[in-house]
Amino acid sequence: MYLGVDCGTQGTKVIILDPERGCIIGEGYASHELISNNQGRREQDPDWWIAAFKSAYYQAIQQSGIDTRAIHAMGVSGQQHGLVTLDQQGKVIRPAKLWCDTETEPQNRQLLAALGGDNLCKARLGLVIATGYTASKLLWMKQNCADDFQKIAHILLPHDYFNFWLTGNTVSEYGDASGTGYFNVQTRQWDRGILDIIDPTEQLSKALPTLLEANQPAGIVRKEVAGLLGLNPHVLVSSGGGDNMMGAIGTGNITPGKVTMSLGTSGTLYAAAEQPIITENNGLAPFCSSSGGWLPLICTMNMTNITSAVQQLFELDIPTFNQHLTSIAAGADGLLMLPFFNGERTPSLPVASGMLLGINMQNLTAAHLCRAAVEGTTLGLRYGLELLRDSGLDSASIRLIGGGSKSSQWRQIAADMMNTPVECPTIGEAAALGGAIQAAWCHSGWQGKETSLSTLCSQFVAIDPRSRVEPGQRGVQHYEALFEQYNEALQQHYQHPAR
Repeated sequence: MYLGVDCGTQGTKVIILDPERGCIIGEGYASHELISNNQGRREQDPDWWIAAFKSAYYQAIQQSGIDTRAIHAMGVSGQQHGLVTLDQQGKVIRPAKLWCDTETEPQNRQLLAALGGDNLCKARLGLVIATGYTASKLLWMKQNCADDFQKIAHILLPHDYFNFWLTGNTVSEYGDASGTGYFNVQTRQWDRGILDIIDPTEQLSKALPTLLEANQPAGIVRKEVAGLLGLNPHVLVSSGGGDNMMGAIGTGNITPGKVTMSLGTSGTLYAAAEQPIITENNGLAPFCSSSGGWLPLICTMNMTNITSAVQQLFELDIPTFNQHLTSIAAGADGLLMLPFFNGERTPSLPVASGMLLGINMQNLTAAHLCRAAVEGTTLGLRYGLELLRDSGLDSASIRLIGGGSKSSQWRQIAADMMNTPVECPTIGEAAALGGAIQAAWCHSGWQGKETSLSTLCSQFVAIDPRSRVEPGQRGVQHYEALFEQYNEALQQHYQHPAR
């Protein structure tokens, strides 16, 4: 059996994959708290992730009914960009600043200026560092938590920290490392000089984890962990990766020709590539994948967190929310939400706030706000899809994952807005599944069998034909006009260049 773990913003999922039956036989979930304020702070205590993992693990084991000693390997997916700092004893120094933290926007500007601006940064790293990347979090920590900063002995990402807890090893892999802001996506190497800009003593550059290839193991589970979880002492932990990289594996998106769209806490779009894709537009991040190639990606910071906020505002359950989507026509009768409640990465508006435009007495209803929230967040992904298409990456259909993909109404809105059919994998927990598949890949190599990752993806990833939604002509026309209105609003209210 293979274990897949996905440590996201809202919670941690655990699945157990039975390779003989080709299905998930157990799964569990536990939620996380969030530390936040109106200055953009978004943090979590890494101990919460481990506690959530233990709870989800025991749920999955109980549901599966298996002997835990049957688990041979595990793979961890984690939310990208988060900063976990450890001291010499391997203890967490302070709460981890997350991918959606925008408190570090001034530090990101300082780093870009020190690197000579966007163009020189891109020439150096292959990408332009953005607010939310890990680098600016380190500068923020130096400027705001000086005593804690001096204690740093190890710099890890969330999934790296999970692997450290499991194995005792401080390692990282190319995909997740791509979003740090001190990693060259073209040469696949740390850029220690950027960390030396933050701290010339070389304290930070010496604190970096060892880089792994995607098919290499992070290590073997520690004796204490094996005893705690009832595992055999030889369980292999694969390299793991960022949630988008593992979601790519979990949707079979490991070779060119596919596009995956995630409607999760954040919204993401990505496609596999065999070479780094460097474009003029800085919104497309040419990250490495966790499968040996590259994964050009765009990310929006506002997605189901916005729709969930509207649900809570009107005390709606999910079926009622979806009924509201059906009851209101495309365009929400003129109500346009610009949902930049947490700032935004795509389009690049890190310190922006949200807006509601076109409000009148007819569209100021719960149903209209539900529709406007879904449309507004999905427009950000349409903006990103244009960037992906400009780079030459496209697909005849889009593989849709994340919580929003479970809504047939949202799937139709996505198909119409992208003017592309959308379809969902039969196993919706793509990042956790990607972790389990990568674990199987790593384990086969460890045993000397060298099963290809593409073979494993074809074995475990399938598309649910019932989920497929074709774009409708009327909806496509509505959303072409709405996308123009969205771009005009970006220019008028945020002074942001239109597409």
